[in-house]
Amino acid sequence: MSRIASLKISVSGVRGIVGQSLTPQLVTAFAAAFGSYAGRGPVLVGSDTRPSRHMVMPAVAAGLMSTGAEVVDLGICPVPSIQYMVAKTRAFGGIAVTASHNPIEWNALKFIGPKGLFLNQYRAEEVLDIYHQGEFRRVRDGEVRSVRRERGAFAAHLEGILKHIDREAIARRGFRVMVDCVNGAGAVATPELLAALGCRATVMHTSVDEPFPHCPEPIAENLQELVRTAREAEVDIAFAQDADADRLAIVSAKRGAIGEEYTVALAVKQVLKRVKAPVVVNLSTTQLVEDIAAAAGVEVQRTKVGEINVTERLLAVNGAVGGEGTGGAIIPAIHPCRDSFAAMATVLQLLAEEERSLEEIIDGLPRYAIVKRKAACPPERVFRVLRRIEETLGDGAAVDRSDGVRLTWERKWLHVRSSNTEPIMRVVAEAPGEDEARRLADKALVELKRCAE
Repeated sequence: MSRIASLKISVSGVRGIVGQSLTPQLVTAFAAAFGSYAGRGPVLVGSDTRPSRHMVMPAVAAGLMSTGAEVVDLGICPVPSIQYMVAKTRAFGGIAVTASHNPIEWNALKFIGPKGLFLNQYRAEEVLDIYHQGEFRRVRDGEVRSVRRERGAFAAHLEGILKHIDREAIARRGFRVMVDCVNGAGAVATPELLAALGCRATVMHTSVDEPFPHCPEPIAENLQELVRTAREAEVDIAFAQDADADRLAIVSAKRGAIGEEYTVALAVKQVLKRVKAPVVVNLSTTQLVEDIAAAAGVEVQRTKVGEINVTERLLAVNGAVGGEGTGGAIIPAIHPCRDSFAAMATVLQLLAEEERSLEEIIDGLPRYAIVKRKAACPPERVFRVLRRIEETLGDGAAVDRSDGVRLTWERKWLHVRSSNTEPIMRVVAEAPGEDEARRLADKALVELKRCAE
């Protein structure tokens, strides 16, 4: 992959392959651009566990300090904890050093605004303009501040979660829980959460100094060890986090990886028991959410893919819960960001209150199969691909062009879009049966590859 192709700049931040497109010079310049944008107050910085953090974190600090910002180093810290602390301490902003679900050779900067939310498109473009124009605010020697180190971010985050969770109800069930932390940012925090909830926990891959044991994206193909171990231990439920601990996937000891789409669906089911307010999810999230919301008498709104897009709509409509089908549940009462810890606690509370097994709860929900594909596509061919897919596959469908193209029929849909985090296009299809969903996705993939060549 070329240097340019491996650099991705979007509303989700700046990410690239370390030593190829993500260099110290680039990191420092983007940090200086963010420091110039955010102001001279405190900016909180934390990272996941990638070895490249040892290079990237000092480069971020240098860029921020050159603008006069006060750098607060949170060390290895889950992204939702960084966001929570930015809001709680009323910092000027934050930077999360993480490439999330990407392989270990990638790293990235995610920019966080003063309310603990990622920058929206307009604010991200302001930072990008500062970067491109090189109009950085610079301070002289006597105005450069030293780095301040803080290590209590997750403790504060955990306290916030527990205020909204019935920990006694969960503890009474004494759930046997297994979690794969993938040696990521959740490695230290997750055992603390499960201990606070009174669970009998087995936590795998908690060494922050070891490489990821597998690709950190919590999808079925990467969770075979967890599936096997959970089945052998006969746990009540198993979870998998990604490297920065904002996404969560669920594994059944009896049925294996049930799909990260169920994380949002089950969180929605639990939250709507108490709060009757709109649900917001992105265009690539399972239709199961709409079925659950309809049963509760609540509307569902859909947005472009990207956490900030869901969050801003949730806040605008006073929504109860939402998220993204990649395992990113958002519960605004705790904090309006994707949060694997809040999702874990919420799903455990659902199991406790329902007094049914995970499998029994799933069996009580409508069945869908979702198929996800991806393929490389030159940026200049994206529009051509989208137009071709709409023309060839869109017969009888409702069309949404707000983020790529989404074609919706009764009880099935197809969404094709350019990724925010990788130089690829994503294809997602859902239908009541797996064969139907697979055929729909494969047809789109054939057209994509044909037009992309």
